[in-house]
This record gives sequence, structure tokens and C-alpha cells, in this order.
Amino acid sequence: MTDLRLASLRQAVPDLRLQTDAADLEHYGRDWTRRWTPAPLAIALPSTVQQVQAVMRWSAAENVAVVPSGGRTGLSGGAVAANGELVLSLERMNKALDYDPVDRTLVVQAGMPLEAVHNAALEHGLIYPVDFAARGSCSIGGNIATNAGGIRVIRYGNTREWIAGLKVVTADGELLELNKGLVKNSSGYDFRQLLIGSEGTLGVIVEATLKLTDPPPASNVMLLAIPSFEVLMQVFAAFRARLQLQAFEFFTDKALRHVLAHGAQAPFDEVHPYYVVTEFAAGDEAQEAAAMAAFEDCMGNGWVSDGVISASDAQAAQLWRLREGITEAVARYKPYKNDVSVRISAMPAFLAETQALIGEAYPHFEVVWFGHIGDGNLHINVLKPDDTGDAEFLQQCEHVTKLLAAVLARFGGSISAEHGIGLVKKDYLGSTRGAAEIALMKAVKRAFDPQARLNPGKVFDS
Repeated sequence: MTDLRLASLRQAVPDLRLQTDAADLEHYGRDWTRRWTPAPLAIALPSTVQQVQAVMRWSAAENVAVVPSGGRTGLSGGAVAANGELVLSLERMNKALDYDPVDRTLVVQAGMPLEAVHNAALEHGLIYPVDFAARGSCSIGGNIATNAGGIRVIRYGNTREWIAGLKVVTADGELLELNKGLVKNSSGYDFRQLLIGSEGTLGVIVEATLKLTDPPPASNVMLLAIPSFEVLMQVFAAFRARLQLQAFEFFTDKALRHVLAHGAQAPFDEVHPYYVVTEFAAGDEAQEAAAMAAFEDCMGNGWVSDGVISASDAQAAQLWRLREGITEAVARYKPYKNDVSVRISAMPAFLAETQALIGEAYPHFEVVWFGHIGDGNLHINVLKPDDTGDAEFLQQCEHVTKLLAAVLARFGGSISAEHGIGLVKKDYLGSTRGAAEIALMKAVKRAFDPQARLNPGKVFDS
């Protein structure tokens, strides 16, 4: 630790935990993208809001860029530190601070893992409903910074809907208390909503006041075998018309094959090209009958080839593993990921055009599809062959992403549904947002961070 800037940081924040070992720099300097070589200056691990403020004041004085860091489970390079930045990890700030039974809110520190938030809410007989597969390792601060979605958006919406207040440290070390848990607040601009989804470029989220809600009624999980891509939306419409859906997820036979290779149990004797896992309220006989009616309607129309319904919580977990295990199962192939969305009503036409584009563009690559059909979000994972170099693979994938971005622009869709823009998708931001809109984004960035020290190079180049 010979860098004079780190010596001054030690002096400015004497009790700050600071790590500079090579293994720590690599671990904290990257996220799940694994595309950039991490090269941070050091890793700061504050334990209090006051330490975060002091670090940001030091950053301003020394003009050192800072990358806020949570669980680093992101897939867009938003937490990458590859250019000598200080990584500001919130992982030690990981506690629940307060619960209000009247407001039904939970105040938590930003480094608290999502699964721990779920457990804290359950202790009070309530739930925090945002959920996804990385729940055990992602942090609530990172979820807020990317407006994370997940598997239950169809029922509960994105993270944005569940944030009643934020505490944020600015680039200059000031502490902002945003909305303070109010239900109604029309007193000027709502910076809370601006900070949600800002990917650490406008401020460091240190605390959040989360809304909680009642647990859902008893539910069942059903796995459906689908004969063709074209009937997915008919199946969705049939189930949505009869049931209170909690989730409606699809994946392909290729995705299932990888998950089975990781130890999951095959759900059917035969292989089918597409699958849907759906969860729905099933608290009484009428709801269970409605589920069977939806299934039989789809079978009668030839939209579903087979199905299985969970008979226990353990079986429900097994069925969900087939969907939630995909990302881990394909990780070794260094997949190139597209996370895109369109309006639900545009899904049939978009699916048809995108499937044709991907099939033609990647004749020699394996493409694994899955996604949240119920909210218009598709995940397209292109797996790198072992005999293809990283640079060649990336070049081919980027070419296809340009074509995909043009299709999304025609459909009024988004190049990033829930992963954020980060480094990976910033060249395609213009396919989703207009020039005037991006200019205003840059003006907002300058207002919050005039020296461009907060997560520089992410979302756009300042």
C-alpha cells in the first residue's frame, strides 16, 4: 500500500477497512461478465454511512474515481473496476435497521443480501416480493441501482415499486434522504426514482426503506411442455385469463439439457422443444379447477404437449430449479447475453422476427433462450464454442446485437430489460433512448457528479 493516495485515505478515514491484495483486487474488481480485466486501486469496505461520506469527500479531494459495489452479480459490467478506480464495497453494511408495523416498511443497509431481506420480512409475517435466482448473493443496493426485475414482475412489478425511501451519499459526500417513507409526496422532483436504476453513476445508495406486503395465497407450480415457439403467447393468454399468475417463465430444450447436466431431474420421459414454468394462486378447489381447465384448453388446442403440477413444496422447488439453474449451468461457456424487452402485446411478432434473426446469425453457435414471457422480457444466451477465441466470439456477437438493436428500435423495445446498461450495452443505448433523452441524461449526470468520478464510463461516456 505504497500509493500516496491510499495513505491519505487512511488518514482521512482511520477506521476504514482497506484491501489491496491481488486476490481481493480481482475478486471485487469485476462482476459476472468476466470480460474485463479487473484493475482497481484498492477495495474500501466501510461499515457506516459516515465512512462512505468520508470516502467520497476523499475521492473529491484526490480526484479518484469510485465504483460502488454490491454483490457483483450483474451481467452488464456495471460493477467493473478496470481503470484504477477505488471499489467501494457495501458488503459490510448488511443489516436490517428498523421495522414499522403500521407503515409495513423495513429499513435496511444497502449491502444486505436479497435473501436476507426476504427472511427479515418473513419474521414479521410479511414479504418483500422482488425475487430472482441470485437472491443469495446479490445485494439490495445493487437491486435498487439496476431496478432489478426477476421472476415475479408479472405479479409485483420491478424493484422501483417497492422503494419507499432512500439514503444516498453524493459524489461530494453529502447525505440525501429521499422521500423518507412517505406514501404521498408531491413536493418537487422525486430524486428517489431518479436514483433507482442509475447504476451507481449518480450517488452511492447506503440505506433503503422497503415496502412490504402480505404473503401470497397458497400456490402451485406447473411445468408445461410446448410444441412450438409460436404458441407461447396463446398459452400465456389462456392461463392469465383463468388464474392469478405469480410467474410465467419459458426456456428451451437446450437450456434444460444444460440444467440436467448439472444434476437436475428430467421432468418428462420425452424431450420437447420448449417449456414453461408457471406459478399461480391455488388456495382452494375453484382455483385448482381453473388451473386444470387452462391446461386442458391448451392441450385441446395443441398448444401444450404435456405437463406436471407440483404436489409438494419440494417438487415445486425441483420444477423451479429447471428455470433458475440455467445461468449457473451455462456459465462455463462464457455466454454472450442479450437481455431485451418489448411490450407484451408485441411479443408474438417480436418473437417470430427475433427467432429468425438469431437462427440465421448464429448457425454455428448454440443459443440458449429463456425469459419472463409474462412481462415481455427475453434472455438470449449465445454460448462460446471451446475452439473459438474470445475476441472472435465477441466480434461476431456484437455484430448480431447491432441487428437485434435495430429490431428492438422498430418495436419500441429496450436493449436492457433488467440487467442495466453498464459497459456491455452502452453502445446500443441509442436504440432505446432518443438523442434528446440521452443529452438530458448526461446533463443530470453532470449535475450530480460534475467531475465524473462515480462509476465512470458506465451507461454512457461523460
